[in-house]
Amino acid sequence: METRRRSLLKAITWRILAVIITTTVAYFLTGEFAFAVEIGLIDTVAKLGIYFAHERIWTRIPYGKVETPDYQI
Repeated sequence: METRRRSLLKAITWRILAVIITTTVAYFLTGEFAFAVEIGLIDTVAKLGIYFAHERIWTRIPYGKVETPDYQI
């Protein structure tokens, strides 16, 4: 089991790595650093919003959820 702090740090470092990859690819495709950074930032904001919406939708879908009992003996 991981602590919340570790999970948060992993998520943050993954997003940093992802924005670096996106920015690098955009730079190689366009040759313009400022434009590549814009693409990287827009990509990050868009994906955060889409991921949040995706998670909220999945919380409403009962598939694969296990109900916890009201009480335990």
